[in-house]
Amino acid sequence: MGDGSITAVDTVDVIGPAAARRAALAAQGFADARPSGPVTRRHLARLLDRIRLLQLDSVNVAVRAHYMPVYSRLGPYDPGLVDDAAWTHSARRPRLLVEYWAHEASLLPVVDWPLLLSGAKRAGWWRHYETLTAREPGLVDELLAAVKELGPVGAGTLETVLGAGAVRPKGASWWARSDVKRICEYLFGVGALTTGARVHFQRLYDLPERVLPPEVLATHPADPETSARTLVLQAAGALGVATEPDLRDYYRLGPAQSQRAVAELVDDGALEPVVVRGWRHPAYRLPGARIPRRVSARALLSPFDPLIWERARTERIFGFRYRIEIYVPEPQREYGYYVFPFLLDDALVARVDLKADRAAGVLRVPGAFAEPVESSVPAADRPRVVAELATALREMAAWQKLDGVVIGERGDLAAPLAQEI
Repeated sequence: MGDGSITAVDTVDVIGPAAARRAALAAQGFADARPSGPVTRRHLARLLDRIRLLQLDSVNVAVRAHYMPVYSRLGPYDPGLVDDAAWTHSARRPRLLVEYWAHEASLLPVVDWPLLLSGAKRAGWWRHYETLTAREPGLVDELLAAVKELGPVGAGTLETVLGAGAVRPKGASWWARSDVKRICEYLFGVGALTTGARVHFQRLYDLPERVLPPEVLATHPADPETSARTLVLQAAGALGVATEPDLRDYYRLGPAQSQRAVAELVDDGALEPVVVRGWRHPAYRLPGARIPRRVSARALLSPFDPLIWERARTERIFGFRYRIEIYVPEPQREYGYYVFPFLLDDALVARVDLKADRAAGVLRVPGAFAEPVESSVPAADRPRVVAELATALREMAAWQKLDGVVIGERGDLAAPLAQEI
């Protein structure tokens, strides 16, 4: 089993690709009706219990990445709900989320912090700074003492406080990190520091004992084998039906650790094999995983939404080839700088390049593109796609407190959308 193979296939359920797609959408919360009233902390907690992660990203062209998955599933809400869940704590409203490297930099339930620091997950890029911390133990001690005194505090302030030699050379890029920033990132990676708050998206470091509840700190360090199984089960719950590489990718586990966890969970009956027709690799799901008869959804999806962040899985499930083009020179971009796929019912039927122009007070759509007929939506349904997409764009503009939507000229949906808007 450790190699990802399935034996005794005649005892394994076989489902079609459409059922697998609906299972994935249901697991991600798209088969449920949106709240009929205001979105509350309870709605947010229920969603987080399902998808487990909100990926962070510095790009703010349309909306910060960690706010968008909540909107895509629950509809218009106050982003302060996420801020409060991540950055504030009180006896009445305890902190729900903490920041750590999961899929990528992510907000995740506080109870998952020890799991990710257990050794179940491979050490990330910060491990390359270990030699620096070994070479500069005095600077490490001074930095921790400064965080204890000043935290939550940013790396820039720490550079100033710790004095000469700590600051990047004049004119250096952001990537030319100072020793202080490198040590902060290493200590964050090994769990000696965490994020106490973010201001204008700048990470402010603090000590874990001032951020995380005592019961969470008491479970660190966690057992790596048990943690790997827990993380795989959580990934299975979030994905609905998934291959072992899909499950591994959700938290970026190592291959051997993930394969061993999957094999043990199957042996224990906590994870069941399933064959999806047309998939090259074996798949798995939680026993009793929901497969709705139909999905009625309408949502714009951030490039960093957990439904689509694994591009090979997105192509396998939806027949939708998606690549983010932020780092592609503008003349070579196929669709645009920051493109949002559009989910309608159980298909990805279009994609739109979005930009929140706050100075002008509008949501700009430089490009709008329908998916090819053969991959998603019949030609007869194209007017519905336009109408539903126009509604989704107006709703997103209103949520972002923008006065309207301006459609550009690129793409085959641009002209009909402009008429509809």
